[in-house]
Formats: sequence, structure tokens, C-alpha cells
Amino acid sequence: MIRSLIGAALLAAGIASAQVPPSAAETAAYTGLHAAAHRGAADSIAKLVAEGAKPNERDRRGRTPLHVAAFAGQREAIRALAKAGADLRLLENDRYDAVTIASVANDEETLRTLLSLGASAALTTSRWDGTALIAAAHLGHAGVVRQLIAAGAPLDHVNNLHWTAAIEAVVLGDGGLRHQDTLAALIRAGANLKLTDRQGDTPLALARARGYGEMVRMLKAAAAGR
Repeated sequence: MIRSLIGAALLAAGIASAQVPPSAAETAAYTGLHAAAHRGAADSIAKLVAEGAKPNERDRRGRTPLHVAAFAGQREAIRALAKAGADLRLLENDRYDAVTIASVANDEETLRTLLSLGASAALTTSRWDGTALIAAAHLGHAGVVRQLIAAGAPLDHVNNLHWTAAIEAVVLGDGGLRHQDTLAALIRAGANLKLTDRQGDTPLALARARGYGEMVRMLKAAAAGR
């Protein structure tokens, strides 16, 4: 268990900074659809595609215009790109899709837009073979977690760190209200609380080890009610 907690502390910073949005220099150099997506220029997107621009073209980091629009929270651009045939499932070089980008940013409106257009909440993303739900649970983005659950995100996906969303809400959370709300949403949805990390520790054992009393109470109540 000690190794779990030390590893979690080291990983939290790395996971949180894993996404790489376009830099100021990159956005200044963008042309065509990437520039229009960053600006949110839906009319320009439609015009450029009509003139032959490819909606899934990529920049040097593998970002499509849709990824750029998601990073920028440009929802009208996202709608225009989807209408123009952009593939909502594509991953950029760091293996993030638009749904995970919006989820990590805690951008509930952009996420709602993507899901309404048919984007999937179930993709395996990131270098950790995780999901948007696991990323949002780690960060305590409870509203995003609820949206993803409603959209059919896999509750019990295990990433290559051997962590589920419920485990990440505990081991990478701070035990506070946001992560409690996140864990409560996962419990209500029926997440499997018996799944363990590599050391055999359940979310309950990890919450106890970290001194997260309210999470311990929630997890014990959930176990008693199932």
C-alpha cells in the first residue's frame, strides 16, 4: 500500500500535465482549418471544407482541427467540423480524443456538445490506456463524471497502472468535496468497488490509508448496501 501512495503522488503531477494544448506560437502559425477552429470561425470552416480542405488534417503533434477546437472550447467550431465530416474518435499524438480533452479541462459545455454530436465516452485514451472517465475522476471533475457515466463510459475500465476510475478518485484525489462527489457518482452508477490496484488494495483500503474518513464512510456504506 505504501508503494501505491508514493507512486500516486509522483504520478499525479505527470498525469495532470500530460495533455499538450497548442502553444501561442503554434496558434499564431496556424492556417486554414486549424486557424478557423482555434478562432471558432464556423462560417470559415464550412467555406474551407467546401473549397476542399480536409477536416481531419493534422498539425505536427497530430492534432486535428477538432482537437484544437476542443482545447479552445470553441463549440460552434466543433459543430461545424462535425457537420463537415470530422472524425470525432481520432486521437492526437499523446492519444487524447476531443472528449478526453474537454473532460480534463472540466469544460462541461464543450463535453456536452461533443456527446450530443455522437462522440464516444468509451474510447481508450492516453499513454496510460485509460478513459475520459478515469481522467475526470482523478481530477475530481464530478459534473464531467456524471455526464460521461450517462453517456455510457465504461465504469470499471482498468488502465495500465491497474487503476479504475473509483481507485483514481481516491488515490489521486485529495479526499475533499470534489473527489467525494466524484466517488459518490461512481458508487451510484454501480462501479465495482472490489477491483484492486497492483498491490491488492481496494478503494476502501486506499481511502483508509490516506485518512479520507468521508470516503471510507461512503465506501463502507456502499459495501453494506450491495
